Amino acid sequence: MKHILLPTDFSDTSYEAITYAVQLFINEECTFYVLNTYTPVALYTTTIYDHQSSLNVDIGELYKNSSESNLTQIIEKVTDAYPNKLHTFEAISSYNILSQEIAHLVESRHIDCIIMGTKGASGLKEVFIGSQTMQVIKSATVPVIGVPSGYKYTQLKDILFATDYRSGVTQPGLKLLEEICRKHISRLIFLNAYYGVELDTEQLSNKTALDTYFERDAHINEMANGMDVLEAIDDFQSRHKVDLLALVHNKHNFFENLLFTPVVSKIVHHTTTPFMILPPQK
Repeated sequence: MKHILLPTDFSDTSYEAITYAVQLFINEECTFYVLNTYTPVALYTTTIYDHQSSLNVDIGELYKNSSESNLTQIIEKVTDAYPNKLHTFEAISSYNILSQEIAHLVESRHIDCIIMGTKGASGLKEVFIGSQTMQVIKSATVPVIGVPSGYKYTQLKDILFATDYRSGVTQPGLKLLEEICRKHISRLIFLNAYYGVELDTEQLSNKTALDTYFERDAHINEMANGMDVLEAIDDFQSRHKVDLLALVHNKHNFFENLLFTPVVSKIVHHTTTPFMILPPQK
């Protein structure tokens, strides 16, 4: 039984992510938790400036009722479009900040994966659009799959795993990635970007361990010399169609996180390919 968390703001983009999720796990028994959080400014305003508690309750109930009604509608819509006896849905409406509610649900509902929509932008809009996805990725302790706006689900034939081989088979979320490869009969491509420096002992050990871990799955190793991670990904995708892009959130220290965040931010805002971010090791 898989437990999948699906945050939604009731936009077309978030609905597309939900349809992606039900197709990705079409042959698995799953409980999908469809989550909507709301933190209306009006509630803060009335709390501070208006001492009439009944007004607060009315405003709060208005947002709550709207959230719950929309959740019911979206679940009915997806179950009508993709009927599946293996799938059950639970609506969760919460007056909370999204990242905080997700952290609570991941632990209390034993969430295996978070799947959410992303919407690209350019210029200053990047600060606002997609920021929730970035916040979720930064704090997530389970894999996060992002589905770009307008993306229609296609069979996962090739999965590109960009790795520096600094994380091995104890990497959180690796089990889910292997299951996806196996159940979709996908080919996994390990992509390592480097600047002429050979893999060290640790990296070679992890590379060998990963080869063994994915021995039941078709997989190959690619090296991209003289490129950074983004350049290597772009170069590979210019020559090959990729159905899912996987990355590890290497949050070992401050400087590594400085390098990681721009890479993921670029992917979140600009990729047209679904991506899967594996959480950092504890």
